[in-house]
Amino acid sequence: MKVSLNSLCKRFNSGDRIETSKVKLNGKYPVFGGNGIRGYADIYNFDGRCAIIGRQGANCGNVKYFHGRAFMTEHAVVVETNENNDIGYLSYKMSLMNLKRYQGQSAQPGLSVKIISKLLVEVPELTAQKKVWRILSSIDKKIENNTKINNNLEELMKTLYQRWFIEFEFPNDDGKPYKFSNGKFVYDNSLKKEIPEGWKVTNCYKNNLYTIIKPGIERFEFDKNYLATGNVNNSEITDGEWIKFENRESRANMQPIKNSIWFAKMKKSIKHITLTENSEWFINKYVLSTGFLGIKCNEYSLSYLHSFIYSDYFEKAKDILAHGATQEAVNNEDIKSIRLLEPPLKILKLFDSQTRDILKQQMNIFKENQKLTELKDFLLPMLMNGQ
Repeated sequence: MKVSLNSLCKRFNSGDRIETSKVKLNGKYPVFGGNGIRGYADIYNFDGRCAIIGRQGANCGNVKYFHGRAFMTEHAVVVETNENNDIGYLSYKMSLMNLKRYQGQSAQPGLSVKIISKLLVEVPELTAQKKVWRILSSIDKKIENNTKINNNLEELMKTLYQRWFIEFEFPNDDGKPYKFSNGKFVYDNSLKKEIPEGWKVTNCYKNNLYTIIKPGIERFEFDKNYLATGNVNNSEITDGEWIKFENRESRANMQPIKNSIWFAKMKKSIKHITLTENSEWFINKYVLSTGFLGIKCNEYSLSYLHSFIYSDYFEKAKDILAHGATQEAVNNEDIKSIRLLEPPLKILKLFDSQTRDILKQQMNIFKENQKLTELKDFLLPMLMNGQ
């Protein structure tokens, strides 16, 4: 028997308005808007378990389960079930309902709480709901923990990069910090700062550390997944559409290879992919968009270039150089203006020996998360249908 969503709930309404000045990069509690977390605040207006539906914005209709304290804005619909239903189960149920299709057609599309609250669903009794919730949430929890591990590994990479290549405290020939041990420096006019003696400054178009990957893909017999730039957020990837070699669109024309790094060309678009030597599964599965610029790294430069490309310096330099009438982006020639510091080979080898396993571990974790996501996507509709 089908019933309306609001008949299962004790709350089904939007949150409250919050002053922009109170939303910060850091704070005690997340602030949820129409597209997910929009910042943090020191105040909260919700404490408990709920589903959050994005009411406005690009991700209008997205559903997220939440447990804890947060500030829910007027662009987020907060859903709490009554005592006869489980909000974890209902979160998954609503995620399959494609709520975005119910958005209005105004200049700023949005969902009507009144309309979606009256949508009809069929749900099992509470015991079955909780059983389904335990199965699916355990998979999501594992994915979440893996993501935290990868984020911590990335922070470790940033710390080591900062220490070695910004502060210049890499090990000298005696294994002691170079700058602290009075290592020799020379002034570089292009960077407007002193750099270690024997280091070079080149640019991101032509250098001794990598070559730029040209468009063109190898013919494939079995379908591959096409990753547009929109399928990547920072370093998190969501699968795109499956394509055949013959009918792929013209933008599906970049070949992923081992020991390569990819970044989005667009301005204010932070999207990165690093492929280590254990990324063959990725290469067999995906084709990349020409919206990415890829570099093929030399034998010992992958770890160093990973940290450089992922740095704030690189992203800011890329944004300054971006141009275009409709969509601002950089091309291969533009990145000539981005300066690249080239350490000696022995320093690159040493840094690689201490960090390459971190990148390989990140790739293994990413692969595991992909398999867990596939498992969840397989189970979710079956469990929702009572199988």
